[in-house]
Amino acid sequence: MRAYDPGQSLRDARDVYFSENDFGANGGYDEPWARVKVGPIVLHFPNTPGRKRAIRFHDLHHIVTGYDTSRVGESEIAGWQLGSGCLRTGPVVALFNLTAFFAGLLFAPRRVLRAYSRGRRSRNLYARRYDDALLDTTVGQARNELGLDPAPSTALTLGDAAHVALYALLAVPALLVFPPMVAVVTAIALPLSWVSGRNRSPAM
Repeated sequence: MRAYDPGQSLRDARDVYFSENDFGANGGYDEPWARVKVGPIVLHFPNTPGRKRAIRFHDLHHIVTGYDTSRVGESEIAGWQLGSGCLRTGPVVALFNLTAFFAGLLFAPRRVLRAYSRGRRSRNLYARRYDDALLDTTVGQARNELGLDPAPSTALTLGDAAHVALYALLAVPALLVFPPMVAVVTAIALPLSWVSGRNRSPAM
């Protein structure tokens, strides 16, 4: 896990996060096309207004939780976001998180379940306004406000297990529909993406 300076503002920590992950100066937020890397395969899809809003909070969640942007890290952040109630945010967030969470249960179940349990005992930023007041908040303050300091328990309870089972069921149709849909869009978008330049790669 990546620990950011608790005295650093979320804005400054976000700049470090962008630099370390080669996301560019503004994280690719304004690019017309987004990319999701699945192993060696890169999938392209439109960077919709819903995704543009969600990815800003998603990136801040990486900073406050410490989960990295590796394949496992993205599944961990998906688990944490699901546990902290992201399904109420909208279909874009729900689709990406359910897909990444279910995939993580297959290749890193213990880590992803711990992240989910941690999310069940903390809160996320999706209900906040993305503005200067939020970005001026320090990493330490944000972690305290979200219930991440002191560290919440990651033990899986029966209630947690029941929710995981429900999310796994919800993820099945998402996995059946989402990858083929994105593959078709990628086939159309790839030439356009080459023209418009390189965009960012991690999942939401």
